[in-house]
Amino acid sequence: MKIAYQGEPGAFSEAAARRVEPEAQLLPSKSFEEVFDRVAAEPATWGVLPFENSIGGSIHRNYDLLLSHELPIVGEVELPVVHHLLALPGATLAGLRRVYSHPQGLAQCERFLRTLTNVDIIATYDTAGSAKMVADAGLKDAAAIASARAGEVFGLASLAASVQDFDDNITRFLVIGRKPIRDAVPDKTSIVFSLPNEPGSLFKALSVFALRGIDLTKLESRPIPGRPWEYLFYVDLGVARDEVTCGRALTHLGEFAPMLRTLGTYASWKTQEGRTPDPFEVVS
Repeated sequence: MKIAYQGEPGAFSEAAARRVEPEAQLLPSKSFEEVFDRVAAEPATWGVLPFENSIGGSIHRNYDLLLSHELPIVGEVELPVVHHLLALPGATLAGLRRVYSHPQGLAQCERFLRTLTNVDIIATYDTAGSAKMVADAGLKDAAAIASARAGEVFGLASLAASVQDFDDNITRFLVIGRKPIRDAVPDKTSIVFSLPNEPGSLFKALSVFALRGIDLTKLESRPIPGRPWEYLFYVDLGVARDEVTCGRALTHLGEFAPMLRTLGTYASWKTQEGRTPDPFEVVS
């Protein structure tokens, strides 16, 4: 069993992949695109990608990639995220001139970063990759925002712990692949659809779920490439695709939605047993 994730060892995506299958062989990947490619070409059974953070919001690039590939969502993982300011042993806060991290990591620690003076904040491709860069280059005046485990992997010390703006900082990851995850019973469905630009069209679309008592756990709009000011709507439904009410709602929606696609039906994180290990075991 192989699971692809974006980033270096010590990335939060690595911890999320461990929650999917602790004994799986993990495949670090340079980009989100490479994760999709590895699952599509089948050197990896599943791919684990971040889609939403409770502080920083949605990772829009992955929504776009989900639409451009034919890989269904087969699961989700929620991960508590604890950020550390990591630097070479002996470095001090007063001596820092640069801080590196992924844009989401920087956004989640904005209030802490504002307390640093004369420090450049620099976005990179990965939290753990930032830690690796500081370690490999021997940057004594630089630090990275990443997990405690990234510090252990790359030999960095924590100058400050829990630097995220809010303690309740959670990232939601989706699992893509052609193979279902164990025997988890689906109770959630993700779809995407477009609508004609007509008065009341979104109200009409959402009513097909409201009239049948189907909970919408997320609603996200994204621009349609090449069609200015037209949008796709990504929706998470709190029901399995095979439920009669869901099937009828989607049939009804399909009568007036020019495009409708089911992205996956899967077990929500709240229904999975053993989903709440000590967060320090996950991120350190």
